Amino acid sequence: MIRIDMRDSKDQKAFTLVELLVALIVTGIILAAAVTLAFAVEKANDATDDSSRKQAQVRFSSLQIQELIRHCKLICSVSSNDVALWRADDNNDGHINIAEIAYIEWGADRDHLQICEFISSDSAMINIGSIDTFASNWWSSYGSEADCMEVIPQCSNVQCDFDVSPPQSQFVSLMFDIEENNIAHQYQINAKIRGWAGNLLDAGNIVSDDD
Repeated sequence: MIRIDMRDSKDQKAFTLVELLVALIVTGIILAAAVTLAFAVEKANDATDDSSRKQAQVRFSSLQIQELIRHCKLICSVSSNDVALWRADDNNDGHINIAEIAYIEWGADRDHLQICEFISSDSAMINIGSIDTFASNWWSSYGSEADCMEVIPQCSNVQCDFDVSPPQSQFVSLMFDIEENNIAHQYQINAKIRGWAGNLLDAGNIVSDDD
């Protein structure tokens, strides 16, 4: 004879609606916490990457500017927007010509740093007193084209100091701020001219080969 066990279904354990709701709420809290943590970690990584990228750019650009100043012959002039250098005496004539001039330029807003040089075959002698700010385009009268390379595209509050006023100066200090993680950090580039051509100065403002 076969017996069928007919037990009351109330004796069987099952999740109630309240228990399911509690489980869903707890799961939601855990997922929300996991998403928040993941977002925070990603944001921290992005901030670290941005800071590292900017610091690497500053290091590389600082080397470029330092080498330009160290190997130049004179600081020709300075304005509120730039500093002009006699980069080198390429043709060994003891005079400045347009293709031998370089600018470190930061503009009226002081919000970038770029190096500008010139392409020209004009070898006419240029007096230091004739060298104006880069933005005046005075150099265009020598049939030259400016070749500019932006070395620090995003900075602020660029300042330039010298040991003495150009063209007698031999030491240059460039200062600027860069924002990293919403905090402004100040950087400084210092360089001294190694082969200063002060012996070629005539009356303090004209480069001459008459010693």
